[in-house]
Amino acid sequence: MLFYLLNSTVQLSDFSINTLPYMLNHEVNRMKKVKNIILLIGDGMGFSYTTGLRYFNHDSRLGLMNPTLFDQYFVGTQSTYSLDAKSNITDSAAAGTALATGYKTYNGALGLNIEKQTVPSILEYAKFRGKSTGLVGTSQINHATLAAFATHRESREKYNEIADDYLDERINGKHKIDVMLGGGTSYFSRNDRNLVEEFIKNGFGYVTNSIELLADRNEKLLGLFAPMELPKHIDRYSTTVPSLSQMTNAALKRLQQNQNGFFLLVEGSQIDWAGHDNDIVGAMSELKDFEAAFNVAIQFALNREDTIVVATADHSTGGMSIDRNGNYKWNPSVIRSIKSTPAVIAAELHKTKELSRITRHMHLSLHLEDLKAIQSTLEMEVEDTRQALIDIINHYSSTGWTTKGHTGEDVPIYAYGINRHKFSGRMENSDIARILFEMID
Repeated sequence: MLFYLLNSTVQLSDFSINTLPYMLNHEVNRMKKVKNIILLIGDGMGFSYTTGLRYFNHDSRLGLMNPTLFDQYFVGTQSTYSLDAKSNITDSAAAGTALATGYKTYNGALGLNIEKQTVPSILEYAKFRGKSTGLVGTSQINHATLAAFATHRESREKYNEIADDYLDERINGKHKIDVMLGGGTSYFSRNDRNLVEEFIKNGFGYVTNSIELLADRNEKLLGLFAPMELPKHIDRYSTTVPSLSQMTNAALKRLQQNQNGFFLLVEGSQIDWAGHDNDIVGAMSELKDFEAAFNVAIQFALNREDTIVVATADHSTGGMSIDRNGNYKWNPSVIRSIKSTPAVIAAELHKTKELSRITRHMHLSLHLEDLKAIQSTLEMEVEDTRQALIDIINHYSSTGWTTKGHTGEDVPIYAYGINRHKFSGRMENSDIARILFEMID
């Protein structure tokens, strides 16, 4: 499939059909067009994570494991490598750009091809076609994967500038993004610029907790629920921080009001962050949160003939293995017995200096040497305690890891709805965007 840019210096203020990535393929006319696209990205969610979820959901030692929600919609796999001159393992920016634009690129790039030329995203094309658009995530909403769909920067590290772009850039005179839900207050309410006030002046609603989210009736909405990233799902003891599924549902309620349809991107951002930490408790918690959001998308698309739902990952993280050291027994019951992430447990232990409080969070019988190891870290840094807890949990659950970085294996694709078959088999990550470009109505 030939994919090319007719005008590589696209100006978003003058977005036109001549700047779009175009496909010249006789199959295009035979593909059914779709009104609504819901794309979900589990950041860092390789096969070991989704396989681990099947074990995690299985309560008994005996009997066949039931499929997860993901299993029911599995269609194919995609390759994640970037075109970086120094690395063939992608970062989230390069992978996000490939999934958003159809162009593989260098690590760190947002919405640019390998020559650092601006390339339009599927979100931008949807807006050009008169559709509503949304970004939902558990990281700050100007983080790499989400930003790759809505801005064009040589470096993903330009967080303030990315936030500015969300407000400043227009397509056909309209705001590029209609609904934004996630973290990142510190980037939107700054000393040099208060984007929150500007969004409100531009007709957006603004909410900061789940109660306000439920009560708000604005069609255009900015929701920021934490200064940076949201707490891990397992650590959201308060109902004031919405889950990923709640944010997804809130976005869909607004976006579907547009008779021309919509594009919605939902990111399970912190599956990746748990992988970087080798934190299996956080990983399974975030994966369950992402699975629930996927279910919201599936339920929306059921019995509709105008919607496609695609869920995939940008890469895998951590080299997670289900079992380690030849034990031949992974123990997800250990993970289920822990009620907070190691980071939260470590912070409380350092605050109270009372090791006995560990039982509030870990319903696990620890050996004396484990307790001594944790106790010894209380005179060190919180990070030392957190790492000790991670090591102990990985040991008891028999979870293995090979790295604290990204890994290069293929990742799964799940799909439901019209044109689902187009994502079957093995493809490049950039092919997903190209197919979405072809089918958008």
